[in-house]
Amino acid sequence: MRQRRLSFLLIHPEISRTRYNFVGVIENECLELEYISAMLKEEGHEVVLYDGQVEACGAASVIRDTRADVVYVCGRARQENFMLEYCACAKECGAVTIIGGLHAQLCYGRMYRSYVDFILTTFDIYRILDIVDYAVYHEEAAMARLSGVCYQKEGAWQQQVGEPFDIRRLPRPDRSYFDAFPNRYQYLELGHAAWVRTAYGCPYRCAFCHRNKMNMGHLSSRDIDDVVDEIAQIRAENIYIVDDDFLYDTDRLNRFVEQVRERKLLKKYICYGRADFIAQNPNMMKKLQEIGLYYVLVGLEAIEDTYLQRYEKRSDINQNIKSIQICNELGIHIMGMFIVDLGFCAKDFRALYRWIVAHQVRHVALSIFTPELCTPVYEQYRDRIITDNPSHFDYLHLVARPDHMWVGSFYIQYYILLIRLFLKAKREGVYDFIDYGDYIKSFIANIFRGKRRNDDA
Repeated sequence: MRQRRLSFLLIHPEISRTRYNFVGVIENECLELEYISAMLKEEGHEVVLYDGQVEACGAASVIRDTRADVVYVCGRARQENFMLEYCACAKECGAVTIIGGLHAQLCYGRMYRSYVDFILTTFDIYRILDIVDYAVYHEEAAMARLSGVCYQKEGAWQQQVGEPFDIRRLPRPDRSYFDAFPNRYQYLELGHAAWVRTAYGCPYRCAFCHRNKMNMGHLSSRDIDDVVDEIAQIRAENIYIVDDDFLYDTDRLNRFVEQVRERKLLKKYICYGRADFIAQNPNMMKKLQEIGLYYVLVGLEAIEDTYLQRYEKRSDINQNIKSIQICNELGIHIMGMFIVDLGFCAKDFRALYRWIVAHQVRHVALSIFTPELCTPVYEQYRDRIITDNPSHFDYLHLVARPDHMWVGSFYIQYYILLIRLFLKAKREGVYDFIDYGDYIKSFIANIFRGKRRNDDA
């Protein structure tokens, strides 16, 4: 039987402790913690949130000051060291420690430490209540409800297989923390951008991506009317729809457009979408632009069909080009996301820049090909992995040896490309709110080192 109100500290660690963290450029609302906060408050518990992106004090001091009964920490691969550090600190303070988030769902075995009590391997946040029933209220029957949870029993780790989670079960997120920072949580030049999730999972199966393995590979979607109702209540003008792919169901999108228009919501939207969908649905893109679609993040990935085929994108270069043309004509800001492949030679870096210029891609994001930890792709590259530091799995580091270049030479070409793209953006007035000189100086400094050491970022 539950005997007392508990105190919870929910932590989203800092992204990095170096200057390569994009704080002040892109800051993501800690939506997962806000769902958990809403659930816990409904149960009558006391909740404190801590987000390392925006807080001035360190998480360790907050852990010691709050002396919470339960500390929950979430994050991605690059934050693994911080998650473990904060769990160790919380355990010293006598808290029950739980790790969750995307990284834990795939790499739970990396979290098996004496100071970690439970690891959530599912999107089902209600398992936290079962953990509390078992670990704090000592209800033995609760052990049978720990599906999707790893925990220690008699000195050995137990892992219960979870089930796909129905996103419609989530409570409306508690945005009091987000509202307390009206000048933070931005996406580039768009200030105060709230995260909204309408689905868990991805309907596609790109070879390099692990997101389609989330939620047991099952796609679970919310009702669009409920989504729009949530958006209407958000006290922010910018909405970042963080589904792995929002642009895939035309009936659902038509309903979204209809509801936004009917409720006269005047907001700007950011979302992910595929090039082939955009290329095949120009009229739908026009409707979305008319209700405020501002940025669409598109995995163009490559400028050659051979790479797209290897990545199993099920799209082609012609559709990439057409998607750019459609967005440019409509005035939608397309964020072209490209993979800097391990098979690149110097000429490929130069060709990528020329292609970006020729096709007028003003907004560009580059990711170094990264075999994700605990995935089949990682196993394919295991004999080429050059670092075991999870903080390097941030798409800004080489974690596997390139095919044709020395590591140092690869980094030099990568930084030259970044500098050229930054200079191009500066000429075109893109991101004029950032200090271009500061970024470019740091890139040049890395070039003159001859190679970039893996502990530099």
